[in-house]
Amino acid sequence: MACQSNTHPAFSPISSPSPHTQPTAAVLQSGDVPAGLDVCVGSGPMDVYLSVLAGADAAVASRLSEQWSVMQTQGATEGAISTFATNPTACRAELGASTSVQAISSFVARFADEGEADRAWQSGILGFSPPPPGLLLPGLTRGTSTGLGLSSFTYDRPSVRLACWHRSVFVALVVVSNLDLGAFKAATAAIDPRLN
Repeated sequence: MACQSNTHPAFSPISSPSPHTQPTAAVLQSGDVPAGLDVCVGSGPMDVYLSVLAGADAAVASRLSEQWSVMQTQGATEGAISTFATNPTACRAELGASTSVQAISSFVARFADEGEADRAWQSGILGFSPPPPGLLLPGLTRGTSTGLGLSSFTYDRPSVRLACWHRSVFVALVVVSNLDLGAFKAATAAIDPRLN
């Protein structure tokens, strides 16, 4: 006689992936930047930042708002920006346009999936587009040698340093003006692990 069991195999529940970091938590925080830099008013969610910027410089706010709208049509669901500077004039300037003030800005946007994030990165983040593969310019690094993954590039010039990359469902941008390489690397190292 054969023994039969009417029990069904036990299914282990599929663990849900950990929730993705909020962009406001992924951008640079006060503890991530060098001493002496103060947070700019409006740093936080994109709608707040754009609203505050519109009161300071409508033209810059309009350009940034248009760039953010394009990213939203590409699938961006949330975004945040934070800027820290030694002088408030840098708070209303274009990213990286501050020629004499020490400043550091970060932007993070979250997308519904990795494919949307990668396509957005390929088309450019807030006006900063990846250089064509094989383009050789002084200070330009693209790909894994940046330390930020395959979908990344950095640009290092005497007064401005920039990093733009895609990881998981995020795109990120860091722009540093008049700060040393150590501050730049510390900023990207602070943000990158938050992009889960």
